[in-house]
Amino acid sequence: MLQICPALITRSGVVFRKKRRLSRQAVITFKITAYPSIVYLSNVKRIFVWLIGALLILISSPAAKAQTYRLSEAAEISVITCGPDVNELYSAFGHSAIRVRDPQLGFDYAFNYGVFDFDQPNFYLNFARGRNFYMLAAYDFADFENSYRRAERFIHEQILQLTYAQKQKIFDFLVWNAQKENRTYRYDYYRDNCASRIRDVLQSQLGADVKWDSSSFEPQHSFRQKTDEYLGPLPWGDLGIDICLGAPIDRQMTAWQYMFLPDYIDYFVQHAQVQSDSAWLPLTRERVVIFEPEPVDARIAFVHPWIAFGSLLAIVVAISLWDWRRQNLSRWLDVLLFGVAGLIGVLLLMLWTLTDHHDAASNFNLLWAFPLHLVGVYLLLKRSSFITGYFRFCVVQLSVTLVFWPWWPQELNIFLLPIAGALLVRSALIWRLTK
Repeated sequence: MLQICPALITRSGVVFRKKRRLSRQAVITFKITAYPSIVYLSNVKRIFVWLIGALLILISSPAAKAQTYRLSEAAEISVITCGPDVNELYSAFGHSAIRVRDPQLGFDYAFNYGVFDFDQPNFYLNFARGRNFYMLAAYDFADFENSYRRAERFIHEQILQLTYAQKQKIFDFLVWNAQKENRTYRYDYYRDNCASRIRDVLQSQLGADVKWDSSSFEPQHSFRQKTDEYLGPLPWGDLGIDICLGAPIDRQMTAWQYMFLPDYIDYFVQHAQVQSDSAWLPLTRERVVIFEPEPVDARIAFVHPWIAFGSLLAIVVAISLWDWRRQNLSRWLDVLLFGVAGLIGVLLLMLWTLTDHHDAASNFNLLWAFPLHLVGVYLLLKRSSFITGYFRFCVVQLSVTLVFWPWWPQELNIFLLPIAGALLVRSALIWRLTK
């Protein structure tokens, strides 16, 4: 008697819930008579699946969609701008979406480019490497609206003044873009996000029929300056971004680039013009305030960076005076201070060189968060003769960093001044006591 193994059962396409015992003759008969029939059925199934797949491809093409989803003359397309949440970093800049409403056909959809999936493969690894993938989601506008009402964030609508053909073209594109195979895009926080996608949809689908008027707008900010403005109520979040992102975000923006922010999508849509059947008209036909909550005060940080780092500097100065009087180093403090600064420097260097975070390049925070501080820690622990030379170099480097702090090509966060000052004080003390 022989026992049929799971591999044979799987290969034959037959599923048994428990093992069966058959004679050798039964096994041979099973393999000869049953298996060919399975192959035959697989071929039939393969042809059937191929035909169904071909049909699905045909009916899911943009052309087919355009024929399937025909808007009525009463349809409206709007740009939706939602207010920021001053107490949450991820929503501190506000949000934008496109609304398509057709009362005759009985639907009202929000097309939202700000959706991401935590369950996507390697989500956290991709996030760390700068390979963030967001997607377009389409769902009932009532659900979209309710989520922002619950969060006490304003909802403003700009109903667009479009011809029927322009509405249909934008809607066809959105329907195509919302399909599973088309909905994902590579997110960039300054150049390709939920707000800039709204601009790009209007530009790509209206083409020469839209004019963006920036004649009354004077660009005068960098990406960092506008980021600092929106993150004013969140000083720790602002500090983290200022540490991690380098000189590329200190370039002055063009008017077009301001539209990475929802408020500026609202502004430029309000000032844009569109070609109608007979003349150029304002792109915005009507402004509607869907929801306007009472102003929400920002929560005050329990410990502000000025207090935290100012206190650290005071402690470092006090311990350094004590060390000078007794002519001996508190090496534990130096290991901690320079070790943390060195680790931050290694992280910044990795963000610059090993990831796709292109805005993390050319980071001048490496002047104080110097990766070689880890070497300095090693020299301290080994009491090496090279200690004096290394920390003499640190005194010069940190002095130059502090003197030219306001004039570096990258705008360094002023909350970091006490940190750089503490590193300078300890470097000078180590240099003097190890001469």
